[in-house]
Amino acid sequence: MSSKKPILELRNVDKSFGPIDVLDNISLNVSEGEVLCLLGDNGAGKSTLIKTLAGVHQPSSGEILMDGQPTSFASPRDAQERGIATVHQFGGTYPLMSIGRNFFMGSEPTKGFGPFKIFDRAKANRIAVDEVQKMGITRITDGDRLVGGLSGGERQSLAIARAVFFGARVLILDEPTAALGVKQAAHVLRIVNEAKKRGLAVIFTTHQVMHAMAVGDHFAVLIRGAIAADFRKGDKSREEIADLMAGGESMADLEANIENRTESHSGHAPQSNA
Repeated sequence: MSSKKPILELRNVDKSFGPIDVLDNISLNVSEGEVLCLLGDNGAGKSTLIKTLAGVHQPSSGEILMDGQPTSFASPRDAQERGIATVHQFGGTYPLMSIGRNFFMGSEPTKGFGPFKIFDRAKANRIAVDEVQKMGITRITDGDRLVGGLSGGERQSLAIARAVFFGARVLILDEPTAALGVKQAAHVLRIVNEAKKRGLAVIFTTHQVMHAMAVGDHFAVLIRGAIAADFRKGDKSREEIADLMAGGESMADLEANIENRTESHSGHAPQSNA
């Protein structure tokens, strides 16, 4: 168990939409400088869980605590103002806007006075490039560059750098590597580790076990809205985690069945009758 005091904690959280139960008795926590990986296949409840943490949904029962105190988030903006930043695939960036504009969207620095204030493009570009490079994206040197020309991994990194700059304490990453190639995914994982080093609490949702194992400290496997397993780094192997995500021992049973069938055909897979 982590010795650090949790920044964000859920206790016995349920979420229902009418007669449909989507989350069932979820208890989890994440501390500063820690990566909590939420693992599960499509439909496991990961999206509903992070939307509840981000203020999109309110729990039907149970409670959310921040710094040990019960709290609630009336909206995503409310959660964001409390230090919870959610980054979706491609970071919610806008491809036809510049890096500097994307970085400061909604909080643009200005110059001038009174009605003559204008967007300070030079300042925005300088800060955006500096903050992104601090996260290891040294290839970005021009804040006027359009975000649409960046790779998926670079767009994720831009969004994470923006969240860190604006004071995020909890960083929720929604399947950040799902649509990325191997090289881009590896870069995002390095950025996750950098955020962890800076003391952020990171919630990393994914269905890719290898990516989770590369950065995770604490793992929770969700199946049909409930926690099937809650464990720390080193407690389970990749194969054990994959089995849990598949619903128990089904993967192991399948592999054993294939191996037995192969042995029964003199070491060769049985031929198809098609």
